[in-house]
Amino acid sequence: MKSNLHKIIVLEKDPNYNAIYKEYFKNYEEYSLIGIYTSVQEVLNKYDTLKPNIIVSEIDLLKTNGINGIALLKRKDPNVKIIMISKNPSFELIKKAFKNGANGYLTKPLGSKRLRRALHTITAEGAIMSNDIIKQIIHNFRKKTYAFFSSRENQIIDYLCKGATYKDIAEKLFVTHSAVNYHIQNIYEKLNVNSKSEALYKLQQM
Repeated sequence: MKSNLHKIIVLEKDPNYNAIYKEYFKNYEEYSLIGIYTSVQEVLNKYDTLKPNIIVSEIDLLKTNGINGIALLKRKDPNVKIIMISKNPSFELIKKAFKNGANGYLTKPLGSKRLRRALHTITAEGAIMSNDIIKQIIHNFRKKTYAFFSSRENQIIDYLCKGATYKDIAEKLFVTHSAVNYHIQNIYEKLNVNSKSEALYKLQQM
């Protein structure tokens, strides 16, 4: 195994997925699957040897469930990135996962290309959410005005939370695309983020 590969652990209690994940990772040059486990405790017992960069964890696991396991894993290694996966897009589960320290949440089924994109995103940006999860957050998001943003920035934030593109925002506010981009960059700077997904996540936490 090359030393510069990102080391990945999968937590999944269904043995039918083992062969699928192993096949996926055969085609991932940047990532190495170092283990598939059925419980959080198994990983904790071997953590000092494994030292993963990213953990992909199902919510429904043996013994401790995946969401409760986040805190235990983060206590062992605060820098490890944890992506939760589940068939259930419940907003309450999503909220609890991020509150416990998850870095991402994806819904099943999880194909090879989608998982690889998620690994790329969380490696580069530190956070990942699938589109249906973003829609859940937007749906449950209550329109707010933030004192440390300008009135124009608050307008743009409102549109961002509704899923509008930069082009849509420019048309709705009758401004140029470059003007929208300027305000977006100011919003990112104030939130100390580098991407739309990070901004939405941080606004939801606020």
